[in-house]
Amino acid sequence: MKKVLISVAVGIMSTLVACGPSAAEKAAKEKAKQDSIASYAMAAKVQATADSTAKYEADMKSKMAADSTAKAEKHVKGKSAKKHSHKKSKN
Repeated sequence: MKKVLISVAVGIMSTLVACGPSAAEKAAKEKAKQDSIASYAMAAKVQATADSTAKYEADMKSKMAADSTAKAEKHVKGKSAKKHSHKKSKN
């Protein structure tokens, strides 16, 4: 009777052990997890670079517009000053 119970217990334990994932399955699951993390990190870097580039371009457009406006205003003021000086010299 003891031998039968021991045999049944060993059979149950070996069945339970066989049901778990193998070392190869565990390694494959861990590799997939690491690949997913690496993929996410790469996507985050790409997005950060795109965001930075877009911000730089927006800043440069804004600066160029401000510079252009300032230059135009200076030009208009210069013409206005010349017109006023001609009127004064003719009188």
